[in-house]
Amino acid sequence: MTDMFTADPSPLVHDETLYVYTGHDIQNETDTFFKMDDWYAFSTTDMLNYEKHGPLLSVDDFAWAKGDAFASHCIERDGKFYWYVSIRHKDIQVHEGFAIGVAVSDSPTGPFRDAIGEALITDKTENSIVLNIDPAVYVDDDGQAYMYWGSWGECRMVKLKDNMLELDGSVETVQAHRFFEAPFIHKRDDLYYLTYASGYPSTTEYSTSKSVTGPWEYQGVLNELLPKSETNHQGIVEFKDNWYFVYHDASLPGGGVYRRSLCIDKLEYTDDGLLKPIVRTRSSVPPFE
Repeated sequence: MTDMFTADPSPLVHDETLYVYTGHDIQNETDTFFKMDDWYAFSTTDMLNYEKHGPLLSVDDFAWAKGDAFASHCIERDGKFYWYVSIRHKDIQVHEGFAIGVAVSDSPTGPFRDAIGEALITDKTENSIVLNIDPAVYVDDDGQAYMYWGSWGECRMVKLKDNMLELDGSVETVQAHRFFEAPFIHKRDDLYYLTYASGYPSTTEYSTSKSVTGPWEYQGVLNELLPKSETNHQGIVEFKDNWYFVYHDASLPGGGVYRRSLCIDKLEYTDDGLLKPIVRTRSSVPPFE
């Protein structure tokens, strides 16, 4: 995406179309903090031509929020699309003041609305963390949904009820070696993969398990440090029998730590199911004919 700065991508496949939901960096080139007010989506059927949708959701769509539209994740279930967002709460602030909310729509491109009128996770949630950001939701084969999130070296997980709008039990601590932030779950064959940012500036590293709840076995670095971007935020998706690593860098003209850019490259596996290190390209991935 070359006409705007985008960050923190999350992929979704629906009706033979790949959607990538992103944050939107609007910071100038001199100030030093993330400035983000809304979220977009980009869709493709051929991995070459992309349609921009949005903004589809903004801080203003959540009456309880006051700013900082950080990382998000959109997932489909039973014909509805649930978009989990990290955003600063205007009333509840014990630590950093970030909370996780959820919007819902009947379409992957909206209109989206605040599904419950309040946050799912706040600083006051038992066993939450200092910085409640980077939600990632995964529905397991048995239909049970899980939400992962985390930052500042702390990862959390909680079950969601079938309606995707309520917590189902207590918040659990996730143990993942060298975890810093940005958890993401995917599964291939009988193996679960937990990818995440490690350290700061961040690499992307990963662990594997036979269960979506762990225990997690550390496997190493997947994506090395990024030039000009201290953050390293990823999503992984299978689309038309190909696997893709969706991430951001800061390679656009004028890009930087607070002005990032959506990228997609191939994800490949070894014969024993481990992930090969990402080979970053300047041309993205081959299109479908």
